[in-house]
Amino acid sequence: MKHFFFATTAKGVEEALGGELVRLGLPDVRVESGGVSFGGGIEGAYRANLWLRTASRVLMTLAEFPCQTPDELYSGVRSLPWERFLTPAQTLAVDCNLRDSAMTHSGFVALKTKDAIVDAQRESFGSRPSVDTKDPDLRVNVRLFKDRCTVSLDLSGEPLDRRGYRLDRHEAPLKENLAAALVELSGWDGSTPFVDPMCGTGTIAIEAVMKALRIPPGLNRRFGFERWQGFDRAAWRAMVAEAKNGILDRPPAPIQASDLSHSAVNMAIQNARRAGVLEHLTLGQLPMAELSPPPGPGVLIMNPPYGKRLGEQEALRPLYREIGDTLKKRCQGYTAYLFTGNLDLAKGVGLKASRRMVLYNGPIECRLLKYEMYEGSAPLSLK
Repeated sequence: MKHFFFATTAKGVEEALGGELVRLGLPDVRVESGGVSFGGGIEGAYRANLWLRTASRVLMTLAEFPCQTPDELYSGVRSLPWERFLTPAQTLAVDCNLRDSAMTHSGFVALKTKDAIVDAQRESFGSRPSVDTKDPDLRVNVRLFKDRCTVSLDLSGEPLDRRGYRLDRHEAPLKENLAAALVELSGWDGSTPFVDPMCGTGTIAIEAVMKALRIPPGLNRRFGFERWQGFDRAAWRAMVAEAKNGILDRPPAPIQASDLSHSAVNMAIQNARRAGVLEHLTLGQLPMAELSPPPGPGVLIMNPPYGKRLGEQEALRPLYREIGDTLKKRCQGYTAYLFTGNLDLAKGVGLKASRRMVLYNGPIECRLLKYEMYEGSAPLSLK
């Protein structure tokens, strides 16, 4: 049976996510604002959850209808065949996103949706499911946009960025799927060296190793669809076994990460160990100025601090100058990427970016800046 799905992601990552879905061989891939739609059978959605590195959630669309009033919402939701997806013995939660619509209170929309579902269940079974907002058997997503309501089921359960390896968190950590998006957007395919000279707790480098080794990001976690009625456990087990058989013994090229902070490097070591990739990653405590990357060509990605207050920003200016100096002196032959939420500080790098990609780290508008460090010639400087 063919269904329609929508994989959500951070703003600016949609094209990278679309590329992932195409490479998975899923049909009807279409890049949209905030995510990518695709079609196919339920097993395709299982595969998407297992393999997508840049997505936040995978949703299965049940219905879409015009909706301006609470009554239209209630009747539209209640008319859906909830007995196919939910029993009174199971638990339920409703998430709501709304924008540019007559109804403006997400809590009210979620409550009205829940009422419609449990009333339909009571009519079908004589009893109703309980609500569990933290760990439900079925998570329903309601999206109201310009007075059109889309009702979906969340196949993922916990957000897909929660791979399970990152327990140690430092200041301002990148989510795993955003770190993976930086790797995807760089075009790195694992065949050349990869370097992160400001690795923090190691998320970008760990995501790079997992990509190089062909480890599915969803390999060691549970998904919402595993608790659905009709879950095909045999098909899922076969899919996971096939994925495990495809994991490489070692990365094709070296992957190196370092940081000035001793505590951050220790956290990175623990995270890499939990991810099962520590032996494939060279990790060390090192100042940026002493960086010694493997011979290029290669890819370098860094996410330096960008400071929230003016005093912090001023203190970071020497660091950004040091980044530019080190790239020029020590990283010839590399394509370098700098991810920052502070364009003023980024000017201090003193290099001309060949590309600027707009991404969001939570609510913060950021740039992924690309620098071509040509072998044997100095890159252009900004005067």
